[in-house]
Amino acid sequence: MHTHHCDLLILGAGPAGLAAALAAARCGRQVIILDDNPRPGGQIWRDGPGVQLPALARRYQSAVANAPNIRLLSGARMIARPSAQSVLYETAEKSGIVHWQRLILCCGARELFLPFPGWTLPGVTGAGGLQAQIKHGLTLRGERVVIAGSGPLLLAAASTVGKAGGKVVAVIEQAPRAALLRFAAGLWRWPDKLRQLCTLMPGHLHTASQVIEARGEDRLQTVLVRHAGETREIPCDRLATGYGLIPNLEPGLIFGCATLHDALRVDEQQRTSVENIFAAGECTGFGGSELALAEGEIAGYVAAERPEAARQAIARRQRWRRFASALNRTFILPDALKQVVTPQTLLCRCEDIRCGDVQDATCWQEAKLSQRCGMGACQGRSCAASARWLYGWPLPQPREPLSPARTETLIALAKAAP
Repeated sequence: MHTHHCDLLILGAGPAGLAAALAAARCGRQVIILDDNPRPGGQIWRDGPGVQLPALARRYQSAVANAPNIRLLSGARMIARPSAQSVLYETAEKSGIVHWQRLILCCGARELFLPFPGWTLPGVTGAGGLQAQIKHGLTLRGERVVIAGSGPLLLAAASTVGKAGGKVVAVIEQAPRAALLRFAAGLWRWPDKLRQLCTLMPGHLHTASQVIEARGEDRLQTVLVRHAGETREIPCDRLATGYGLIPNLEPGLIFGCATLHDALRVDEQQRTSVENIFAAGECTGFGGSELALAEGEIAGYVAAERPEAARQAIARRQRWRRFASALNRTFILPDALKQVVTPQTLLCRCEDIRCGDVQDATCWQEAKLSQRCGMGACQGRSCAASARWLYGWPLPQPREPLSPARTETLIALAKAAP
């Protein structure tokens, strides 16, 4: 068991976490970053074989690596909270405890994956999941790919697929064309985003559409797409779906942080409702890397007791908050998307629980107790979010351990408990 002490602990090494660490380090604070990925960058700056990271990402990574008062613990998952100001973590080889004076939650977000008939066929993945596989070396040479769901991640995934040798045969976006045109017309306020949209926009974008079924014998062969009450079948080798992002709230909820609109609630200085705990980035609401960088910098300076140094970041945050609002208005999910789910549609693939098994439950806890929904390897990280969106269940309170852990780590947790 390794024990560490620091002025400031940051959970997450995405853009918000890296920005927070550098801001606090400039103020002379001793910083530890805990991140469950093998390399810093989070999902948006995920590194891997053959990946060409943006210059901005490389600058942040280099600055963190060269800062003498920043320590990065990669491949480390938060398991539990032994005390009010400590975190138990586990890596592939060891476990440890970090004692902190102040904490910044930069836990990011994950994809919302809505179930539909056939979604468990081999060849069907999340849009972000497929991007991650490609960045880790997957090639798609000659494969036909359909990308479906909602939001700008679909266009980014389409670009990544093309660079990996795949052929994007269709991008299926649930938002109507009018909403996308209004969004694009307002992008003059953010010229970089307008250029990105022009670069990524495919010629095979289908709006106001939804994949309603994946078909195949041993693996995916075709997808059924619905548009304006009509359906058509598209042959493909892969399907990547994603309906936007949902904040990773579990670490914040374990520490008792309040939420607002299913995200961690923060004030203008990125403070949560719990003393000495801050939050930044997409765990406070989806807004993109620019907003995450600004929020992280603010949180880092304020946590280091230098709020006056955050003035420029506060101005940037306001600009990118407006962009985030436009983004979220455009890609809001309508209840009509739920109509594709049948009682036989699989909800929890770990425990083989179907939607009809839990449709009469009133909350996540009831579904777990009666059907073991979410009791498998992912601990409900996928199916719990899907079920909440489908059935309107209240936000569940997570329990420790937050992730599956080795026996010796749990023994260490018991010994460390006050």
